[in-house]
Amino acid sequence: MVHTFLIAPITYTPFASEDEQIQQCKEWGLLSEKATKTKLFAYKGGGLNTTCSIVGYADKMTAVLEFDNMQQHCIHPSYLKEMQTASFGVKQTFATDENSGEQEALSSDTAPATAEAVVESAETAAVHAAVAAAEADVVEAEASVEAEAPAVVEPKKKAAKKEKAPKLQLPVEKVRMTATIKEFTTVPNNFTEEEDEVIIYEAASIADPAIEIGDAWSSYSATLKKLELEIGHTLTFECKIVEKKLTKHPVRYKINNPSKLQKL
Repeated sequence: MVHTFLIAPITYTPFASEDEQIQQCKEWGLLSEKATKTKLFAYKGGGLNTTCSIVGYADKMTAVLEFDNMQQHCIHPSYLKEMQTASFGVKQTFATDENSGEQEALSSDTAPATAEAVVESAETAAVHAAVAAAEADVVEAEASVEAEAPAVVEPKKKAAKKEKAPKLQLPVEKVRMTATIKEFTTVPNNFTEEEDEVIIYEAASIADPAIEIGDAWSSYSATLKKLELEIGHTLTFECKIVEKKLTKHPVRYKINNPSKLQKL
């Protein structure tokens, strides 16, 4: 049977031995300190009630499971630990919007961001591969020019690598911001195994101190839904802004708990 709800790892580190597997499971609290053997774990998410084994990790806070059909799935160890209890089944709740009292699926900065970590590492690897390929093309082109041109012709310079944009010094306290809605989308949350609704903004900026942010994102909370927003709408609001990358999107900064919202 194929499981359709899975968050398959893009890349992960398999355990080199059973001893390494046992030690990592102890660190995650999935085995007791006296355990000398590994075991199968109960999996009760996605409408299933089955068993699985832990075969490795995407990072130190993302376990990689394998089911009997050989499919693999990323999960937060704390969530898997909850599944081992007989009382498991109470739906996980998250922090509420501090001004509206409405639930906001992504407002907690302390919520696990394991899927983001997996994707971010994959995106980094892809960038490195692209840069390496570009450099190889430049070297090949230079070799061809040098072979055909007279010896006095100087070789072309290598293309300069594109520098990363420097990190912004973001204010700690609340600020007044303006931003335009660029996209509505959803991202996977491997702690709840559900899709979270988010908004991606463009031309985001802080009024005081004046800082150009560019692209940013926020949860699509119940408060925002009341405004009946559309792509292209420009908003002003008060919020806290932090550096927190959005899963599967190159958006670096997150808007937390926007309040005093106005459409321009």
